[in-house]
Amino acid sequence: MPNRSTTLMDPPIESLLDKVDSKFTLVVVVAKRARQVNTYFNHLGEGPGSMVPPQVPTLSGKPLTIAFAEVSAGKAAFVRIVPGDAGVDAPGDTASAMSGEVGVFAGAERGGDEPEG
Repeated sequence: MPNRSTTLMDPPIESLLDKVDSKFTLVVVVAKRARQVNTYFNHLGEGPGSMVPPQVPTLSGKPLTIAFAEVSAGKAAFVRIVPGDAGVDAPGDTASAMSGEVGVFAGAERGGDEPEG
């Protein structure tokens, strides 16, 4: 068992940073996924929707904690959106409608830790 300092952050930030390419990306991915989880919980009982439910079991019901656990488990993936790529600047395209430069997709099993694109 490796020696790990006791912190309040579980999963540890070091293991989360191994899943993304920078601290900024980690913040954006977790924040966007937490918003998605929060929207899912707020729309329960309204029938089947397009929101993806939480992908990992956690003791906490807080969206931010769920989002961190999903990133750690590899259940929340991201794709870096680069302006000028084929189809990104097209009007009405879902990629161009996303705010920011990172698209977050939950529930996708990935073969590696490297972002697509």
